[in-house]
Amino acid sequence: MAEPIHWILASASPRRQQLLAELGIAFDVVTADVDEWEASDADPEALVSHNARLKAEKISNAHPRSRVIGSDTTVALEGHVLNKPADLNEARSMLGRLSGRTHEVFTAVCILQKQPAYAVSFVERSQVTFNDLDEGLIERYFKLVNPLDKAGAYGIQEHRKIIIAGWEGSLSNVMGLPIERLAAKLSLPLSILP
Repeated sequence: MAEPIHWILASASPRRQQLLAELGIAFDVVTADVDEWEASDADPEALVSHNARLKAEKISNAHPRSRVIGSDTTVALEGHVLNKPADLNEARSMLGRLSGRTHEVFTAVCILQKQPAYAVSFVERSQVTFNDLDEGLIERYFKLVNPLDKAGAYGIQEHRKIIIAGWEGSLSNVMGLPIERLAAKLSLPLSILP
């Protein structure tokens, strides 16, 4: 009889933890402290793929018999990567650039296990369109949401009506973990969707 799979999520993100829990998987959280690639001129798909693999490998090396999920999300506007802002001024600048426009959100997922060997990886892409934002709306949003821990200085799961006009593709992808695609890759039922 096969051993039950021990899952580890290599992320401190409460959003990713909540999304993975919705799949009905029991897992532990082990944060991967790695130097992420954050070049603003990088190919966004290559960037998130690299970072997701880096996180998964770091934890997988320490827990070779566990199945580790590493993930990374970024925002790209016309091919230019918008990572987490360094401060509120950069966050204001990011939302100003996104105002009234459609951008892309890329999330990479890398699942690794050393013993026995197992590896799956993929990248999901969604599009998000912003409302026209003025300084007052941006300041109102920042009073409700901390933009400094989010790629592109926003989170779609919090107070989105203030800034977001709509989206195409996976909402969970924009939140940081595309559970529809993950469920399909792992052959899990996805009963939580309406």
